[in-house]
Amino acid sequence: MTPEETLYQFIAAIPAGNVATYGQLARLAGRPSSARWVGRTLKHLPKDSSLPWHRVINAQGKISFPEGSEAWQVQKDKLADEGILLHNGRIRLKDYQWSC
Repeated sequence: MTPEETLYQFIAAIPAGNVATYGQLARLAGRPSSARWVGRTLKHLPKDSSLPWHRVINAQGKISFPEGSEAWQVQKDKLADEGILLHNGRIRLKDYQWSC
């Protein structure tokens, strides 16, 4: 299995109502210093991918798209649909971070 396939499996496993950070997923996929690799891999997902990409956020608990952009709003809305709300622009990791 490729590192990307392993990453996809972990992303698919993030339960609704939870989030994971780029760094957390990099560690799980066996590439502990490769948070940016996770971001690049997600950037190249096909538009019709069923992976819950919206559950992946940065280590500060923020959505990584520029605040107010269309992509940021889409991710924010998808998270809100699962009960994950931003407080002061952040997601409270202690409340929502997936522990696998």
